[in-house]
Amino acid sequence: MTSLALILGCAGPTLSADEAAFFREAQPWGFILFKRNIESPEQVRALTAALRETIGRADAPILIDQEGGRVQRMTRPHWNAYPAGRTYLRAGGPENGPALAHLGARLMAHDLASVGINVDCAPVLDVPVPGAHDVIGDRAYGTEPAVVAAFGRAVAEGLMAGGVLPVMKHVPGHGRAGADSHHALPVVEATPGELDAHDFQPFRALADLPMAMSAHVVFRALDPDNPATTSATVIREIVRGRIGFDGLLMTDDLSMNALAGGFRDRAAAAFRAGCDVGLHCNGVRAEMEEVVAAAPSLAGEAL
Repeated sequence: MTSLALILGCAGPTLSADEAAFFREAQPWGFILFKRNIESPEQVRALTAALRETIGRADAPILIDQEGGRVQRMTRPHWNAYPAGRTYLRAGGPENGPALAHLGARLMAHDLASVGINVDCAPVLDVPVPGAHDVIGDRAYGTEPAVVAAFGRAVAEGLMAGGVLPVMKHVPGHGRAGADSHHALPVVEATPGELDAHDFQPFRALADLPMAMSAHVVFRALDPDNPATTSATVIREIVRGRIGFDGLLMTDDLSMNALAGGFRDRAAAAFRAGCDVGLHCNGVRAEMEEVVAAAPSLAGEAL
C-alpha cells in the first residue's frame, strides 16, 4: 500500500482502537513520539510495535526529539538525562567537544533503538546571534558556524553508528529568530550575504545527511511573505540550491502557531512549496484529518 507523505502523532502511551483504525486507513509514512507517549521501556516498545502494525510496515520511521537538555522526551528514571548541546562545547572546547557529542549521541541512539525508535530529530544546526529568542539558546552547539557544523557532524555520526537516522534542523536556520515559532511567526531581517555566511553554513557542511526539518521563519530578504516551510523560493533557491540539500525535507510541526490558516491549507502550502513530508505532532484527530486530506502519496523507497 502507498504511504501518505505524513508523519503523525498519537494522543497517549497506548494506541486506541479509533487511532489504530484511522492510521490503518490513512497510511502515514511514519510517526513521532512526545513525552505524553512515554512511560517505560516496555510500554514504548509496545507502542512502536503497535504503530508499525497498524500500517503494516515493520520498517516505518518512528521519530522523536531527543536532543538533550531542555528537549528530550525520554528521560529519568528509565533513561539517562543528557546534556544540552552547548554543554559539550563548554566541557571539551572546540577541539575535544565533538568527541563528547558523538559519544552522547551514540548513547542516545542505543536508548532509542532499544525501544523501536529509528529517527532522532537532531542535530540542531541553528547558529544563535545576540538578541535572538532563547527558543534555540543552549540547544545550539555554539555561536560560530564552523563549530556548530563540527558538533552537528559528530552528533549525526553518533546517531547513525547506533542505527538511528538524524534529522538536521531547522533549515535554513532558526538562530536569528526573535520569536518562538511554536507561538508566533519569527521574521528575520538579515541580508542574503549575512545569511549565506552565517546561518546557512552548517547546513551546507552537512548537506549530505538524509533528512532535514524546515524552519517556520520568514527571511524577509528571500521571501517577505512566506516562512521557509511554505516558501517555494526558499526551498528551491536556498535549501536545494545554495545549501545543496537533496535529501528528504520534512516540515516542522504543522500545528505550530507560526503558521496561519487551516490545517489543510498549511499542509497544502508546504507541499506546494517543495516539502517532501508533512509533520503533525499533537495527535489531535480533527487536525490530522485535515492534513491527511492535503497530503500526496510519498514517492520513492522506504527507509
